[in-house]
Amino acid sequence: QVQVVETGGGLVQAGGSLRLSCVATGRTFSNYAMGWFRQAPGKEREFVAAITGGAGTSTYYGDSVKGRFTISRDNAKATAYLQMNSLNPEDTAVYYCAARFVPWASQKTSDYAYWGQGTQVTVSS
Repeated sequence: QVQVVETGGGLVQAGGSLRLSCVATGRTFSNYAMGWFRQAPGKEREFVAAITGGAGTSTYYGDSVKGRFTISRDNAKATAYLQMNSLNPEDTAVYYCAARFVPWASQKTSDYAYWGQGTQVTVSS
């Protein structure tokens, strides 16, 4: 049984930073590709970032977060991170971490089998 748990959301002012963490347990973490998605009220779930399994040498970002967000992973801690800088109110959403038990990343929600419960990020203007 794979469990995915996100932490680190909260309220931040525009221009600020937050770091989200995602712990995935139940199988060998280094074998997972990890992804971050977000969903704002009334909108579809949107791809944010993804990282390949293993050493995580390849990363991918949605156009709206490129240059501001950074995804990384620490296999020893079975944890993926999303560092979010220069936040703006349009980044307000519930952020979800997802895992797929193959090493190559994807930007499609349907490619991820395991999801966390989500963590709220609110950016005030």
